[in-house]
Amino acid sequence: MRKGETNASDMAGGVLQRNNIHLAACEPGTVSATLRALRESPKTAAAKTKFILATDGQTLEAEDLTSGETIASGYSDFAQHFGFFLPLAGISTVKEIKNNPIDVRATGRLNKLYVELLKDNPEWATEARRHDLNHFMARLIFCFFAEDTDIFPGGKLFTRTIEQMAEREGGNTHEILGTLFRAMNVKHSERASASLPRWSNELPYVNGGLFSGSTDVPRFSRMARTYLLHAGQLNWAQINPDIFGSMIQAVADEGERGALGMHYTSVPNILKVLNPLFLDDLRAQLEAAGSNPRLLLNLRKRMAKIRVFDPACGSGNFLVIAYKEMRAIEADINRRRDEPDLHTAIPLNNFRGIELRDFAVEIARLALVIAEYQCDVLYRGQRLALVEFLPLDAKNWITCGNALQLDWLSVFPPTGSGVRVVSDDLFQTPLDQAEIDFENEGGETYICGNPPYLGSTWQSPEQKSDLKTIFERRTTSWKSLDYVAGWFMKAADYGTKTDSAAAFVSTNSICQGQQVPILWPLIFAVGSTIEFAHTSFKWANLASRNAGVTVAIVGISHHERKTRRLFSAGADGSVIAKEVDYINAYLIAGPDVIIAKMAQPIQGLASMDFGNKPVDGGHLLLTSDEVDALGLSPEQNARFIRRIYGSAEFIRGLQRYCLWIEDQHLDEALRIASIQRRIDSVRTIRLASRDSGANAMAARSHQMREMNIGQKQTIVMPCVSSEARDYLPVGLVDQRSTVTNLAFALYDAPLWNMALIASRLHLVWIATVCGKLETRYRYSNTLGWNTFPVPVLTEQNKTDLTRCAEDILLAREAHFPATIADLYDPDQMPENLRRAHERNDEVLERIYIGRRFRNDTERLEKLFDLYAKMTGARTTTKKARKTVL
Repeated sequence: MRKGETNASDMAGGVLQRNNIHLAACEPGTVSATLRALRESPKTAAAKTKFILATDGQTLEAEDLTSGETIASGYSDFAQHFGFFLPLAGISTVKEIKNNPIDVRATGRLNKLYVELLKDNPEWATEARRHDLNHFMARLIFCFFAEDTDIFPGGKLFTRTIEQMAEREGGNTHEILGTLFRAMNVKHSERASASLPRWSNELPYVNGGLFSGSTDVPRFSRMARTYLLHAGQLNWAQINPDIFGSMIQAVADEGERGALGMHYTSVPNILKVLNPLFLDDLRAQLEAAGSNPRLLLNLRKRMAKIRVFDPACGSGNFLVIAYKEMRAIEADINRRRDEPDLHTAIPLNNFRGIELRDFAVEIARLALVIAEYQCDVLYRGQRLALVEFLPLDAKNWITCGNALQLDWLSVFPPTGSGVRVVSDDLFQTPLDQAEIDFENEGGETYICGNPPYLGSTWQSPEQKSDLKTIFERRTTSWKSLDYVAGWFMKAADYGTKTDSAAAFVSTNSICQGQQVPILWPLIFAVGSTIEFAHTSFKWANLASRNAGVTVAIVGISHHERKTRRLFSAGADGSVIAKEVDYINAYLIAGPDVIIAKMAQPIQGLASMDFGNKPVDGGHLLLTSDEVDALGLSPEQNARFIRRIYGSAEFIRGLQRYCLWIEDQHLDEALRIASIQRRIDSVRTIRLASRDSGANAMAARSHQMREMNIGQKQTIVMPCVSSEARDYLPVGLVDQRSTVTNLAFALYDAPLWNMALIASRLHLVWIATVCGKLETRYRYSNTLGWNTFPVPVLTEQNKTDLTRCAEDILLAREAHFPATIADLYDPDQMPENLRRAHERNDEVLERIYIGRRFRNDTERLEKLFDLYAKMTGARTTTKKARKTVL
């Protein structure tokens, strides 16, 4: 290829294969420079190459131009990177990231450097030194950013100095970096006496504690030096300040290295919290002010006093975005007032937070400093931004600690304007953080963030203790609450002392099921109401691994407002916003009611009971083989054996049987040795139990605790089922079958009851008022079935619904032996079964409102309204006004 006409390379010793790779052999010691030349070659771009590669026969460097990932190795280790080049063979190992953001590329290169440093400096991976390595990485990133944004004079000053002064083998790289760091902590007037080499004098004095303290640097190998230079070759001016801290965390957190999506919250998602919390109101005031100088000035003064508080701030994403958005509004004000060069009136230390991890605290401070500089460049110009940026100060306005244990009023009092605590090191956390104080007379406080969720099952003893401190004097049921509930309660308490509003991202479970009657009456009792909410949606992140979790956003305050805003996701992905008079604890524009358990159905429905609990140690339940092993005659089998269903048996078609012995047949059963042995085993287990109820049951060890079975039929509803299905897996079994306590049963109930349970209406009711077990639907008879509001049904209504249930059963039967799990797989549901369910939904929904509901939100609004009327609860909701955003 090198001498052929198809080689389009413009590099000496180069080979270019169109659509694949541009590579070049080079002189010893020039690999990095050659790789850079390959990257900058016009032929590389014109030929749409995927990779560039340079080698001098001793070392090798390559870059994937699609992902931005790089490798560096000894030439003899080339084969170890086989997987890196698989795309050349048409094999993609990682899904391509659209518009591959510079943030993700930078994180990938930092990962390589971090891992390489740990190979040669294993002691830096210990608990004692890990913090030092994290600090080192933060310093590096600041330097990369500073050299690409003219904070450091001359293009690529930092990277160029390392490339020129550090030995190619990496031996003295740590000394060069240590000298550069030390220089940035010495004022220019003092450098002559500091014995610094001349080549370090071009770097400015940074101060602010960023380069104070230890300048110890880990030792570098040749490969580590190469990866350091690879990172410096990116254009760090394009780094988003809101991702700055998350990027460092993604590198520094062991076990999550490179998983940027574990930490970073995308800007659109953050704005779902901040916009309705306060930014929309500021923009509306800006619009109303027009060009009126007095109104614009008043708005600017108001913004100067607004404080944003994130009590679970991580590396500062929410605070950074809030700052940037407010600076954008302020810039518009200044433009309209013809004051474009005016220094910002928005103090950086009005954006504060609490974070448990000390390193994240430090990065949050640094990320805000970077955001301030970028905003100054954008709105006031590079010259003014540079004049005022350095030196940094060392104010500590992010608190390190446990947000659920700290007194928020002490950390973030309603008034105050200065920062009392100033440290010698930006990375030093003051011990007495209650001394942090801020004067801000007349300002508003907005609390926001994305606190840790953690359901009760996954909470550590320390986290349980946190919730106990907050809730034990308010309720005895606090152990069932998600961890995030602590932030909502503390925000509501904070609102009783100062003019504030709060909004948090949360798992939707705090607005569903058993947590609603525990948490929300406590929040409402201190005067808070729900001001706005985003109903359930996927919280997806901008990351190479774009993971998402289903969440809700809830905003609360003590303000009395005429309307609230309720946001939901449309079928096409748009966001639907409705102005409503009230939002209840279930995030429904419905009456202010909390669904309580009921002993009996609300409106003439059949009774639903738990199935039969064996309490048998497994001796009354049998597999098919165990039934055969009993050696029963056909007559005995018919008399003593029944098919039995729990959730798994009913949904997945598993075969399970039970001994079913009526009292009048006990003597006959005891004469069968195989059955008598099982009855004796049950008696032994029940007598040995510490449960007095089980002891009492030993007297009838031939039977389960309950002995309920339908004389004609039984409608079966499993207790737990997958949330992926479009309908609940309700069904029918015959008179020779019964159910365990892992399912609910309607014995000999009219078939139209099944039509209700099989409807979309009932599914959304259950999902809302019963909640979920992990992510699965958790059914409840007392909370879900007995409370389900149904209009008075005519005999014709019941006949129509009966026919719908029959059609569903017939559609299933047509696909025998397919199981419920097979039939209700959302991607493979048979068309005739789907049509039967659609017909059932249409018939039922016309009974409610004379037409089909438009969506689940409308279904729930109707159900809550009907529930309130049927139970005598107060109705506060009027017709909502809807807009599509």
